[in-house]
Amino acid sequence: MTTLVHDGSFEGLMTAVFEVFEYRYEPARIIGEEHHQHYAFFDEVHTVMTDQSKADRVIKKMENVLGKSGVRQLLLVYLSERPEAGDLILSAVRQSVKNPGADILQNFGDSDIMDIAKICKSMGREIHRLHAFVRFEELEDGMFFAKVEPDFNVLPVGFRFFKDRYADQKWMIYDLRRQFGIVYDLNATTFFYPEAEQLGMLKNPSDLYSEKERKYQQLWQRYFIKTNIIERKNMKLHIQHVPKRYWKYLTEKG
Repeated sequence: MTTLVHDGSFEGLMTAVFEVFEYRYEPARIIGEEHHQHYAFFDEVHTVMTDQSKADRVIKKMENVLGKSGVRQLLLVYLSERPEAGDLILSAVRQSVKNPGADILQNFGDSDIMDIAKICKSMGREIHRLHAFVRFEELEDGMFFAKVEPDFNVLPVGFRFFKDRYADQKWMIYDLRRQFGIVYDLNATTFFYPEAEQLGMLKNPSDLYSEKERKYQQLWQRYFIKTNIIERKNMKLHIQHVPKRYWKYLTEKG
């Protein structure tokens, strides 16, 4: 067994897929370096150096065979951060090469394809929750800031919703778990990776709130309490629609 270890990027993973075919590794598995320690010690290890041209060739081939929607599904599998993501993507690429013209991502009789479908479904739910439960807070400089901590790495594929919906406002969404964010400046969105000294401020930006934001939060929390009807309280249903892991980021739960 040859284990191809890449740098954890999508381009690195695609480079690894290319090199499986280039060097005819069989059998082979693909793993990001952050998960490598969990795999067999005696495997032959091939360290992959990310090559954009190789990655682009794989992506272009998959677009031709599976379409852009198919490539998006493979991207969702990668963003799920599952240790087996590389193996599932390699399996899909191999099947698409062996069956040109076939929509292999619809072959749910195959266990790998079924796993891909399940992951994409879970990712879709998490993207929906990202859109539903983000709460922006206005800072003193007029920027609207939100903290998130999704189970999967969905911000790279979920942020366009906010760009379309809040096109007339400057905003920033920061993923606490993965320590990166996206900023929209009314013209474009850019990824940002904060310095170590900025992490505390991003985790708890309350000192940066505008006065209007402080008053709004107090008003909203008071409204939420006053409109609550104790006799009709159904906590089980409430948790079903708003999972507890999101409560710490909801203004009304403050």
